[in-house]
Amino acid sequence: MKINDSLTTPVHRTVPSGGWSTDAVEALFALPFMDLLHRAQNVHRAHFDPNEVQLSTLLSIKTGGCPEDCGYCPQAARYHTGVDNEAMLSADAVIAAARAAKAKGATRFCMGAAWRGPKQRDLDRVVDLIKAVRKLGLETCATLGMLRDGQAEQLKSAGLDYYNHNLDSAADFYGEIITTRVQDDRLDTLEKVREAGLKVCCGGIVGLGETRRQRADLIAQLANLDPYPESVPINNLVQVPGTPLHGQAALDPLEFVRTIACARITMPTARVRLSAGRDKMSDELQALCFLAGANSIFYGEKLLTTGNPQAEQDQALLGRLGIRVARNS
Repeated sequence: MKINDSLTTPVHRTVPSGGWSTDAVEALFALPFMDLLHRAQNVHRAHFDPNEVQLSTLLSIKTGGCPEDCGYCPQAARYHTGVDNEAMLSADAVIAAARAAKAKGATRFCMGAAWRGPKQRDLDRVVDLIKAVRKLGLETCATLGMLRDGQAEQLKSAGLDYYNHNLDSAADFYGEIITTRVQDDRLDTLEKVREAGLKVCCGGIVGLGETRRQRADLIAQLANLDPYPESVPINNLVQVPGTPLHGQAALDPLEFVRTIACARITMPTARVRLSAGRDKMSDELQALCFLAGANSIFYGEKLLTTGNPQAEQDQALLGRLGIRVARNS
């Protein structure tokens, strides 16, 4: 179908033949704002309860000291951001955090480590953490960097539900923000994750200085993964002093909403998650994101090393909007 087809086109015909091209997604971005949100909301309602949001909590189990040079990341060892290279958290500390997250309503517990990729001795400890968190009745997710052969299978055997590995940005912009790896390295890990039978959590970051076309290219690339990710976190750059991207011009908030809407339209059954940068968003902007098809948030006071709205603040906003907490993925 063409992007300018009637907004009454049935939802099942919203995917162009042959998948989503960058041109097709860019045409979505260019729709009048109200038309884009209407279309995204129709797709959303066809696949989800529009008044439910899934809550995930993210904990940094190993902070700082990362050898990568991601221009947005305060955990890179080469940048002076005030983030220290810390030892991996104890099992007791992680399990206590998971219990607290569940008590506040989270249904998924995500564990992140600032590694290029896990060494086997590190992975062995993560496997034990996954098993312990699963016993609490929580879904589990891990983001540990690039995986070697056999590691995804070990995580699957431990009971891991999701593996997070973001594409970060469009392929032709990737080298502008990261030089210590290439995007194909990310795709290689995602292939290992799929082959092991794990669900994929994969999204990107906007506001890095990319063009709209590059945002469209990122969304198209995610949508054309086969299958596309079950969970799609959309991050708005958090500018941390000491990182190369500190001082970058902020993304227009309505452009962020457009990105959410395009993710919803192109990946109809995915959980589209408001992720980093949400603590800088007004309640009104978050409400527009929910209208555009976001139906998951990171919940808790911190995302790895950056801020996040307090749980009580989130509960109040969801209550004002009449949004319920989803009890499963």
